[in-house]
Amino acid sequence: MAELKGLAGARERWVSTGGVELCVAELGDPTRPTVVLVHGYPDSKEVWSEVAERLADRFHVVLYDVRGHGRSTAPTPLRGGFTLEKLTDDFLAVADAVSPDEPVHLVGHDWGSVQSWEFATVRRTEGRIASFTSMSGPSLDHFGHWIKKRMARPTPRRVGQLLGQGAKSWYVYMLHTPVLPELAWRGPLGKRWPKILERMEKVPAGDYPTPSLPSDAAHGAWLYRDNVRARLSRPRADAYAHVPVQLVLPLGDIFLSQRLYDELELWAPGLVRRTLPAKHWVPRTRPDQLSAWISEFVLANEEREAGVPAHRTKATGKHAERFGGQLVLVTGAGSGIGRATAFAFAEAGARVVAVDRDAESAARTAEMAQLIGAPQAWAETVDVTDEQAMEKLAEKVAAEYGIVDVLVNNAGIGLSGSFFDTTPEDWKKVLDVNLWGVIHGCRLFGKQMAERGQGGHIVNTASAAAFQPSKALPAYSTSKAAVLMLSECLRAELAGQGIGVSAICPGLVNTNITATARFAGVDAEEEKRRQKKSSRLYGLRNYPPEKVADVILTAIVRNQAVAPVTPEARGAHLMSRFTPKALRAVARLEPPL
Repeated sequence: MAELKGLAGARERWVSTGGVELCVAELGDPTRPTVVLVHGYPDSKEVWSEVAERLADRFHVVLYDVRGHGRSTAPTPLRGGFTLEKLTDDFLAVADAVSPDEPVHLVGHDWGSVQSWEFATVRRTEGRIASFTSMSGPSLDHFGHWIKKRMARPTPRRVGQLLGQGAKSWYVYMLHTPVLPELAWRGPLGKRWPKILERMEKVPAGDYPTPSLPSDAAHGAWLYRDNVRARLSRPRADAYAHVPVQLVLPLGDIFLSQRLYDELELWAPGLVRRTLPAKHWVPRTRPDQLSAWISEFVLANEEREAGVPAHRTKATGKHAERFGGQLVLVTGAGSGIGRATAFAFAEAGARVVAVDRDAESAARTAEMAQLIGAPQAWAETVDVTDEQAMEKLAEKVAAEYGIVDVLVNNAGIGLSGSFFDTTPEDWKKVLDVNLWGVIHGCRLFGKQMAERGQGGHIVNTASAAAFQPSKALPAYSTSKAAVLMLSECLRAELAGQGIGVSAICPGLVNTNITATARFAGVDAEEEKRRQKKSSRLYGLRNYPPEKVADVILTAIVRNQAVAPVTPEARGAHLMSRFTPKALRAVARLEPPL
């Protein structure tokens, strides 16, 4: 068995079916659950290489070149050789060859998903599929019913949906044109396609696409010609999924409207939806995300079939559809707002990197995050003020866990005292943690997001003190005001790259920052007394960090620029805009310490 290019360690076999020879690649332990990955147009199985290698540690992973693509042979004649019925024959032949005794877990992208919807809804495949994960490819039958429903009752909204999807489907009309698509793919388009993907979709260069691309694309045109018009005009009425279905919906897909899936629950009861801020070619641009979701869904259905009690088989938080499987890094995650934020993302099904200078606290947060619902969680120990340590952390996270989807720069310290009591050393420490820690995080992880080109979000924890002056907090307020302005500037710079930036401004929140805050200009005994008193005051206020965490997730969903949290923070924010003179008067009051 030969090793295949782009699929290190893969084992190759050939499966004969319907007059063609299918090239099949396998990775992982054949005794484990089998996951079959089906590629789309104009791809070959190598589009899945990054995902397959990540899944191979836990599953028996199978990829095959669809007939006429990659190293599989093409039918003769081409016309009529790519019908959904014949593609179903191919799938069953592969499934019988690689997993004769157990059903397989099916994953499809683009046309791989279109044909997999056929596999998941026709009766002759019942018992051969355990689950189905779909991305960027609807069922042609569901699509046909979607069109008919909107044409039967053409309200302005429905007409807009039809026209919107019609514009996105321009390439379908082109592929029905005789001869021209073949000439284009075997000519200039085939040569330029890799660069087009790099520029438009931010697909990284490498072994994909393979040299067979021109012939793959030319043959694949018959997928459309043999199926689209026939199914859209006469959709099946019984196209109900007989397997659990997970839908991955890339929000930036230029070929498919999100509205296509509005009524999918009618055809797939118990549907699990995932949204991903990415473009069409997610198997190449977001392999970590997809691997996490596929693994979670497969394992959940394996446990269900085995009768294992469902302790946390899937995320149940209200933001699970938005953040499930995403990679989130939180600094200052060992306690307080940072820990609550890590837990909120874990409940939403995100993969969490808990960063704190206290190794034990970070480890505890990561451990609890997995119990709460994170598919994976890791603890990393770093001082955010250490530039070199932060650079090493960014390199490690990218290499071992993937590019961060959400960065939460939360680490911070408190300092109270008059301006003249605050020493240069005090200033340096506060600015190093509260400002430079944020700068390091934004610079390193934000750059990785920008280079990936698939969007993301940065959250910087500022404070109500950022817009509420106080005679007792000159250093702290200055550091947080700088974080707020940095966030605003960065938001403007990154908006064109699909990266949101939010500044979160809590007020009096019951965390341990008060117990560790420094008080300038007083001796150790007085500092301890003030720490206890401030902790007692914050405790009486009793605003929990979990509410701040909820605001953070909501701010990301809404792409909110500035999010004051507590009532006093919202009030101070309004005063800073409309009655700044009154706010300055409040700043002169003596704090109750």
